[in-house]
Amino acid sequence: MPTKKELLQAQIQHIDIKQHNVVALVDAMASMAYSSRDLARAASIYDMMLRDTECGVILCLAGSMVSAGLQKVIVDLVRNNMVDAIVSTGANIVDQDFFEALGYRHYIAGEEYKYGAGDAELRDLAIDRIYDTFIDEDELRICDAATEKITNSLETRPYSSREFIAEMGAYLKKNGRTPENGNNDSIVLACYEKDVPIFCPAFSDCSAGFGLVAHQHARRGKPVVSIDSAKDFYELTQLKIANPTTGLLMLGGGVPKNFAQDIVVAADILGVEASMHKYAIQITVADARDGALSGSTLKEASSWGKVDLTYEQMVFAEATIAFPLIAAYAYHKNGFAERTGKLFAQVLVEPVTA
Repeated sequence: MPTKKELLQAQIQHIDIKQHNVVALVDAMASMAYSSRDLARAASIYDMMLRDTECGVILCLAGSMVSAGLQKVIVDLVRNNMVDAIVSTGANIVDQDFFEALGYRHYIAGEEYKYGAGDAELRDLAIDRIYDTFIDEDELRICDAATEKITNSLETRPYSSREFIAEMGAYLKKNGRTPENGNNDSIVLACYEKDVPIFCPAFSDCSAGFGLVAHQHARRGKPVVSIDSAKDFYELTQLKIANPTTGLLMLGGGVPKNFAQDIVVAADILGVEASMHKYAIQITVADARDGALSGSTLKEASSWGKVDLTYEQMVFAEATIAFPLIAAYAYHKNGFAERTGKLFAQVLVEPVTA
């Protein structure tokens, strides 16, 4: 049996969209068929979002996108004012991005492992597997401990996930985990520095959850730090009220997709007649026929009053293939040149009144 050191050798490399001008390729795909044409239209819609300087762009992340090599794509979008808010699973932000920001890495698993052979051996070696990717469980425990340390440093009260993740960004900055100090950039750090809020509606379902559990266990009977999911929803709804024109760029579906779509309805409940999301793109491999949200079409969302039908596009493709093409197309088209950051995190310092 290979040793742990032997298995954790080849690191996942994060793709750099700045190095790949795919404009001509994607434009050519517009004259093809099937998913190629869908992808080309999605890329053009994202470019339209960025040229519409009134539009607030919300990026939604489900699935294991950072561990798969998409971290740098997202960082570059944030750094270039191409994303104004992020709604994500906790795993992408904590177990994967914050984990890498602490200096750890994800590794390429051999072909013999990705269909399940050897999982029992991996467990014995404290190696976790995401399909064809390995993570060191011992390093993940250090990430858990870091979130517990952050939790213990905070005033004991309920926090939105956005507030807590901002504290994670401050932690990275304070501890010198920055590119200026020779470390890799990260989504959490970039968003902290660019005032781009990150929401994780199911925040406890990740490494941060272990830190919060440890914190609350140690403080039984005393005031504790907790995550208020209703505050998450209210804060993101405030952004819709403050910036009525919005566009969604969604990788996968699940909770981030529904959470971001629902703010239109939430604003209406608060007495504000908010417009539907003007632009919407979803990249997914899920099927619509089981009734689950991840595969439900954006046209279906329109029936709920969430997404306008004029500029919407489903791309039925795996995100590590489709997203770099869409993001690189928009980057090299330079439609974001006139954009300035919405600084949405600053909007949330004081509640927005209807």
